[in-house]
Amino acid sequence: MSTEPARTGPAGAAPGALLLCRAAPESVAPAARLLRERMLLTRAGDDWCALVPEGKPWLHGGEPVDQVLTGWAAALAVGASWPVLALWWDADHAGFTLASGFRRPVGYVWLANGTPAGEDEAMRTFAARLGLDPVLDVQSLDELTKPDAEADARARLHGLLAVLTRAGVSLPAGLTPGEPPERLRETALGRPDARAVEWPAPGEALRTGPGAAAGGRPGPYLPWPWTGGPQARTLALAQMAAGIPVTAWGLRRRSGGWITAGALLLAHGALGFFYGLAHPLD
Repeated sequence: MSTEPARTGPAGAAPGALLLCRAAPESVAPAARLLRERMLLTRAGDDWCALVPEGKPWLHGGEPVDQVLTGWAAALAVGASWPVLALWWDADHAGFTLASGFRRPVGYVWLANGTPAGEDEAMRTFAARLGLDPVLDVQSLDELTKPDAEADARARLHGLLAVLTRAGVSLPAGLTPGEPPERLRETALGRPDARAVEWPAPGEALRTGPGAAAGGRPGPYLPWPWTGGPQARTLALAQMAAGIPVTAWGLRRRSGGWITAGALLLAHGALGFFYGLAHPLD
């Protein structure tokens, strides 16, 4: 039985966040570097890894942590074959956002005292996109959408992670939603498999290619594996078309997360399109 107080608040000293990706670290690291945020990357289960951001946009830039994380999750998931789950919390509320491909992100929010503030249907969509059990897991998730005087927002996130253990999520001890950012980073740094993720140095993007990790020939840096041909160019054009309104939305809302997502869509689409033209038979 846990000895943790029931009413500690979701955030502790400061807002915080974690990004969980259903992919190997070597697949996630190149994409995460384009977010231009210092992060630590470590495994969170056999098929999952966790990104621990430094948190400048919300700790020093005054941006809402939920908006930043939603934009980052969308940016990481676009064009990838794996979903991205963003967990976030602050003094007033906590929640999650799941992004997968070009589909609209889905999420849920709880107030600091644990009061549900989301739509029940979002939980069912969340379960379906992650391939969770439509009966047992959905029943457990439904419990998180009902009033519970003993569960605050932090406890709700713990309940969510308890369900996700059946999907293979296993956060390292100490890497717990609700902990202050500095404590999360200390925990991640103590992991033997931890690696730092930072914006690539000038010129490095040109030395890393879509097949580099597998021993392929060097090429322009792309955050996700690309192949040439008409289908790749079609997807690249779709990403560019989607990037324009996303960037405009971010500028209107002054949201760094959505601006980053839009910029990544535009950049990734442009790189993929021209890579496809240069390698039509790959």
